[in-house]
Order: sequence, then structure tokens, then C-alpha cells
Amino acid sequence: MNRSVWVGVSAAVLALSSTACRPSAEANGATPTTEEATASARVVDVEAITLEPREFVEYVSVTGDVTADRDVIVAAEESGVIRSVLVDKGARVAAGQAIARIDDSVLRAQFEQARSEAALARETWERQRRLWEEDSIGSELAYLRAKYGAETADASARALEARLARTVIRAPIAGTLENRMVEVGSTVMPGGPVARIVDAAPLKVTVGIPERYAGEFRTGGKAQLLFDHLPERAIEGRLTFVGAAVDEQNRTFAVEITLPENLAGLKPGMVARVQAPRRTLAEALVVPRDAVLRSASGYLVYVIRDEDGRSVVRATPVLTGAGGGGSVVLESGVQPGDRVVTVGQQRLADGDVVRVVEGRAGSQ
Repeated sequence: MNRSVWVGVSAAVLALSSTACRPSAEANGATPTTEEATASARVVDVEAITLEPREFVEYVSVTGDVTADRDVIVAAEESGVIRSVLVDKGARVAAGQAIARIDDSVLRAQFEQARSEAALARETWERQRRLWEEDSIGSELAYLRAKYGAETADASARALEARLARTVIRAPIAGTLENRMVEVGSTVMPGGPVARIVDAAPLKVTVGIPERYAGEFRTGGKAQLLFDHLPERAIEGRLTFVGAAVDEQNRTFAVEITLPENLAGLKPGMVARVQAPRRTLAEALVVPRDAVLRSASGYLVYVIRDEDGRSVVRATPVLTGAGGGGSVVLESGVQPGDRVVTVGQQRLADGDVVRVVEGRAGSQ
């Protein structure tokens, strides 16, 4: 073999041998440098907020029904057959306006008879009075009998006149004739429903507040109301009635919230989501509700700590308090100035390295 070729092969073999026999740092138990660990560690992109004490209003969230200010069922006061219907459904009526008429032929005849008898009784009394008082003719008993007879006949005539007037069924309030339960030819009895009149100005929302909040609500307070068909609009109402008794069936007390007038799109019977303020906390540490995770022992949040120049998250147990509007108050476990992860926390584990970004959260 050529000497130069042999020298080259020998050098290559020695190089390979030295490389294979060199021990690595990891095989000898050496610890990787901080730069090497950072380069190989998982880094999670998250969003976070810095806790700062602020005012927080706690709300009680309940659902209620929209009701009219006055909703009246008009009933007949006399029996008989409906001879005419004077107002159609949906029409506006004034207080005292005639709605329907009952056949009054029998009552009218009775009234005419009673009126004639009352006129005769008055004339008899007047003559008896002149004879007794001016001429001393007759007896005192006949005088008194004529007097009381005239008064009785007059009272009977007035009673029949009042019954005759009740054959005209009138609206007790101003409003809209929402429904009519009779038609021409229908027979009604005293107390029988004839029509429904609704006065929807103003509208109210009636809700039941759990009894544990008794004593925390007063008339004059404010409440926010949301409606499914008006998702972009919250309406503010005023508490105009707070019940003094608790319903034994559902353990709630009634609260009425009056809405502003001239609200388009709202009708009695609709469902409202009510947020009534319960109390105000002056110095509260508030986080989005999604930032709080459930654990085996309660609740926790991920707090970002600076460790060896890295942002590391620590699972921190917390005690939650008042909540509302997608937020919750943390009563213990954190301090003002702590940075709490609000987006990306579902992918985290204690000790993960994170990078705080804005507007997105991914993992690398």
C-alpha cells in the first residue's frame, strides 16, 4: 500500500475512535445550562391581567314577567242576553265608555212601574201632610204611614234605576280592549266575564327575590333588565314595590320594577332577565369568571411569577366571593399587583413557562 494512503486511513480511524469514546455532559450527570433548559422547555402564550382593587357591584340575577300597570277583567253586574257589542278587540276605550248592552226590557218595565208607584206615594204623602199639619185632619199614624210609604217607594224606584243603568257594561279604566268574551246573543250572569282591558302605561316587571336577600332591597332602587329580543339594549327600571311577606311555596318575596314609559317592543307577558344590585364592594380584586378553575380541593387561578428570568405560572388556590356580569371577586389567595392568567389557563400546569401576549393565546 502507498504510504500516503495508509497515513490518511489511520488518521480517520483515530478521529472516529476519539469521538466515540468522548463522554457527554448528560451521561456524566452534568446539569444543562439555563439557556439550554429554556430552549427546550414548552412556552405557552397566554393573556393576563394585573389585579388592582376597584369598586364592584354585586347583583342578584332573577327572571320575571312583564305585566301591565292595570289589567282588569270586566264582569257583568246584571243577568240577561247581550243585545249589542259596542267596541271591538284592540280598540282604545276611555274610563266609563260603554262596551256592551244587556237586554233591559224587563227591568225597564219594572222601573217604570216603580217610578209611577213612587209618584203616587209622594202625592199621597203630600196631601196627608197638609191635612194633618194645616187642618189637623186624620191621625198621626196615617200621617206617618204615608210619609214612610213615599220614602220606600222612592227607594225602590232608585234601586231599579241603578239596576237598569248596569245593563250597560262600561269600561272601569282607560286602556286597550285586549279580549272580548261575549257576542250578541250571549247570556251573561252577574260576575260573568265580558272583556279584558289592559292599561300598559307604564309596564312593570314582577319578580321573586330569594328570602335570603330580605332586608337588602328598598323601594326607589334601580335594576337592569334584559330581554331576549333586545339583546343589545339594557333597560333601567325603578323598584316601586317590595313585598313585606315571603311566599311559603317558593320562599321568595315579590318585587315590582316599573319601566320607563314609551318603550317600543315590550308587551305584557314577556320574560325579563333582571339584575338587581345587592351591595357595593369598594376595594375588590376582580377577575373574569373563566379565569377561575375548579380543582379537587376548591378553586384556583394561575398566577404568573418571575423565576430565574422566566415567567412561570403557579397554581394558586383562591376563595371566591361575589360575582356577576361574567366577573367574580377573589377574597383570598391573591394580592394586588398579581398577574392572573385569563386566557389559555385550561392548557397550563403548575410550573409552565408562559409568554404574555395580547389578543391571542397559543402554544409553542
